Amino acid sequence: MLQVNKAKAHTTEQTAVDIGKLLSEHKGGDVLVMDMRKINFWTDFFVIGTVSSSTHLYGLERHIRDFTRERGIETLRRSPKPREGEEWSLIDLGAIVVHLMTSKARSFYELERLWAAASIIYQDADKPPV
Repeated sequence: MLQVNKAKAHTTEQTAVDIGKLLSEHKGGDVLVMDMRKINFWTDFFVIGTVSSSTHLYGLERHIRDFTRERGIETLRRSPKPREGEEWSLIDLGAIVVHLMTSKARSFYELERLWAAASIIYQDADKPPV
């Protein structure tokens, strides 16, 4: 379970879904939360969202940073501040790994296809089930 400072602790799964919802609320595209627990040993969940620009990428990173700081969740590693033309940013929260990608990078790397054995536990409400 993630370490949190709040009296009401969330499970790692709920935290991953909350991050997915946060991305959706801030115009992240095609947001998915994938349960990786049965198919790898180094993380429990992927949160994947599409960004429209490096400015959008930076804004979503800021929202995630605020979210994790408020909950006392440690960021183990994150990409440096995105530069103009940046295609992919990774935020490693240990049990949750957040991928913010342009549509070009997302279609090139196809993480959903690469990790197709993972179950989808959240996706944008206006998207049909995968």
